[in-house]
Amino acid sequence: MLLTDFLPIYDHKEVHSISVRADAHRCYSAVKDLTLSELSPLVHLLFTLRALPSRLRGSVERKQLVATKPIVEQILSRGFIRLAEDDDREFVVGTIGRFWQLADRSCPRLDSPQEFLVFDQPGYAKAVMNFYVEAHGGGKTSVSTETRILATDAVARRKFAIYWRVVHPGSALIRMMWLKAIKHRAEQG
Repeated sequence: MLLTDFLPIYDHKEVHSISVRADAHRCYSAVKDLTLSELSPLVHLLFTLRALPSRLRGSVERKQLVATKPIVEQILSRGFIRLAEDDDREFVVGTIGRFWQLADRSCPRLDSPQEFLVFDQPGYAKAVMNFYVEAHGGGKTSVSTETRILATDAVARRKFAIYWRVVHPGSALIRMMWLKAIKHRAEQG
């Protein structure tokens, strides 16, 4: 997987998969074209809770997600960078930040996948996420998503571990619901 090219070693990971009765091309299109409006209201609530600290501070750094635009496009405009893509099979995005902080969560500006690879400034965590589509024949395809996180130093590693214990259940639920919506879109054609 291309994901491994960017974080072969990591502190935390999360993997989810779903079987879909559709061809790989249709599944990959569903991954790329899925909109927020196709996700469960529970996912909307989790996204809203995630942005709550910024809103309470009066920050405009995190604009609200638009229900009708593809989610992938929106995350790429909010601090994530496209790291790699293999059409109809896998795409990988990444970001760097201090995810555990309520204030000043800003991530360093990344202009290329190479900048992501070489970034090692202390006090941050690097995160990558992929969607991977694998055809199994007979009109069946598996779609999976994997998230990996690597802290850049021991202090960041401890802070992220505490944060991860709190957010991991919501993160897992978002990804499972995301996959369920991808399945629905792909199977509906």
